[in-house]
Amino acid sequence: MDKKKILIVEDDITFALMLKTWLSRKGFDVTHTGNVADAQKQLSKEFYTLILSDLRLPDQEGITLLSWLKKQNKSIPPFIIMTSYADIQSAVQAMKSGASDYIAKPFNPEALLIKINELYQSETEPSGNNTQKLKSGTLQAEYSPRFLKGKSEQARQLHEYIRLVAPTDMSVLINGASGTGKEHIAQEIHQLSKRNGKPFIAIDCGAIPRELAASEFFGHIKGSFTGALADKTGAFVAAQGGTLFLDEIGNLSYEVQIQLLRALQERRIKPIGSNQEIAVDIRLVTATNENLEEAIEKGNFREDLYHRINEFTLRIPTLKERQDDILLFANLFLDQANQELGKQITGFSSECTSVFLQYNWPGNLRQMKNVIKRATLLATNDYISLSDLPPEMQEQTVPKVSMSLRNESTEKNLIKEALEKAGNNKSKAARLLQIDRKTLYNKLKLYGLE
Repeated sequence: MDKKKILIVEDDITFALMLKTWLSRKGFDVTHTGNVADAQKQLSKEFYTLILSDLRLPDQEGITLLSWLKKQNKSIPPFIIMTSYADIQSAVQAMKSGASDYIAKPFNPEALLIKINELYQSETEPSGNNTQKLKSGTLQAEYSPRFLKGKSEQARQLHEYIRLVAPTDMSVLINGASGTGKEHIAQEIHQLSKRNGKPFIAIDCGAIPRELAASEFFGHIKGSFTGALADKTGAFVAAQGGTLFLDEIGNLSYEVQIQLLRALQERRIKPIGSNQEIAVDIRLVTATNENLEEAIEKGNFREDLYHRINEFTLRIPTLKERQDDILLFANLFLDQANQELGKQITGFSSECTSVFLQYNWPGNLRQMKNVIKRATLLATNDYISLSDLPPEMQEQTVPKVSMSLRNESTEKNLIKEALEKAGNNKSKAARLLQIDRKTLYNKLKLYGLE
């Protein structure tokens, strides 16, 4: 049987080549083009069993390729739109125009493979309503990662540091405000390490009663103290060969800090009530939202333990500091809320996104996730509106947006005004205009403003 032929339409050459190589290894015959015009030429010469197209392309929208195929009266193969989370609303509109499915970047290639195989399977099923079946279940079936790296400069630098330190056995201290995703970062370090086939054990140090801390860390044997009704395996042994993550380590009592330091220095622990020492091999990752150096000065945290856990520090930026990531995370959490609540909310109103970009987000990602889940539950329309947000966010002062690219005759002046207000920073100008950067670049080229 001939290989299934896939056409990738993607202007990001590095990403396209990576995807082409990966799909080729999975047994597909893959061709790549970088724009709609070249894709049309390719489709005029050959038939492809699936098209994988970026939504934003240098010459036209990717969905125009689907419209062109319809006009050519050609047999239309399954058509998957690739898009960023900030563009998911447009992707859903593309599906209403006939696209089979969409997948949000950045995505796990395995998730894409699942979609491709499902589409091929539906093509062979003896049903006359395959397309409708795919459309109706898309939002529930949509692959949604539990965590998103982001595309901001702050995110790029953070994940570059993670990439460098993860393969080592250095102890990592993650410093970040509450709700910034410290445990997700710890899990990413574990997954990128040489220990990823071994356990990842997480302990919330703030939730451990002082009198039970030693038992949680080192375990105990039955009858060693009142209430010890059975043997207990401690976190150090449970994490053997893997990663032990201690969240909010600044909450440990001084006495427990001494016990923890001894275990880290000797790499041996002794369960409570036992005379036998156990050798342990773990990689330690800790996290705190406190300033441990100030805690050391106040005598609340041991300096020798601080240096033992702090071979490498990662600082997680707040959500407010990651302006380029706010709408990406908002759409990620909307996807998750849709799945959890069984709803199909398409996106956010322009007033809502303006509030998101200006709000301080004191609770960071955790707060945003909760806000969006609540709003998804309350929403009665296709889009979450300002009235669906909590009162404190509805009261947020939002300047009237005058940068909406709807009237072509004024677009050039609006873009000039946005660039001037943004100090010629194109990312900021795109946010003012409420469009993505690729669209802005296309407009700059169109109007000779580069």
